Amino acid sequence: MSQDEPVLLGPARVRELAAAAGVRPTKALGQNFVLDAGTVRKIVRQASVAPGETVVEVGPGLGSLTLGLLAAGADVVAVEIDPVLAALLPSTVVAQAPSLHVEPPDGEGAPVVLRDGAGRARLTVVTADALTVTALPGPAPTSLVANLPYNVAVPVLLTFLERFDSLQRGLVMVQAEVADRLAAGPGSRTYGVPSAKVAWYATARRVATVGRSVFWPVPNVDSALVRLDRREPPTTTASRQEVFAVVDAAFAQRRKMLRSALAELAGSSAAAQQALVAAGLDPGDRGERIGIEGFAALAEQLVPVAGAGAR
Repeated sequence: MSQDEPVLLGPARVRELAAAAGVRPTKALGQNFVLDAGTVRKIVRQASVAPGETVVEVGPGLGSLTLGLLAAGADVVAVEIDPVLAALLPSTVVAQAPSLHVEPPDGEGAPVVLRDGAGRARLTVVTADALTVTALPGPAPTSLVANLPYNVAVPVLLTFLERFDSLQRGLVMVQAEVADRLAAGPGSRTYGVPSAKVAWYATARRVATVGRSVFWPVPNVDSALVRLDRREPPTTTASRQEVFAVVDAAFAQRRKMLRSALAELAGSSAAAQQALVAAGLDPGDRGERIGIEGFAALAEQLVPVAGAGAR
């Protein structure tokens, strides 16, 4: 290891940092801090992080994964909702990576930037709720790598895929159950709204399981890594919002056949059946059997039907 390479955090250092700052992980923010440097390296490796690329990290916490991304040569934009943790992160990174220095912020509330000796911005810390972020400082990120807070993992992932089309890849750590949902295909018992909506933006696959013992506090469930690779959305004249409205309606009552589940959206069961047939779908199927391309085709048929019903 060179003297310029960041030193990753271990269990003792994580607890030392937390104690010094008076920080305890909170369930309200879905916080579970990674203690194991080996797990951090696995995440970075599975994410295919390349030197010089800009990576956005949501929920950096005490900086375990942040340091791993920096060690891989990435420039990191870290979005942290907790102001105490956001304020602590720059000093932690400087202590573990002495070649970096903190640039004084432009003003109150401005992002904090850490630069290397050549003046390159290596870490930018944004104190904000990830669900409200609409723009990020610096070059557009090409990858999202994050240990996502358990309680908002799916909405944060969908929000970033929607708002930042520069993202070509992602590697997120989520609850194992959520990972199964994100990566599920049509016909699977775990396929649902998150599966279909993520498929609009990317192909998703579960690539590794992460045991609960690598976290502090130890959660009640295992976690898993989900790899995402950006794809073109289905070709359709319907908007993304219109397609997602059909997805939501199809899964609102999973046991209902599509002609019944979509009756309200279409104006009647008969109109829903007509749209389903026109889209080449079986009105007796349920939402769990329809892929995102099918939902896109169905939205094309339902938009004029629903509009006519509204008039």
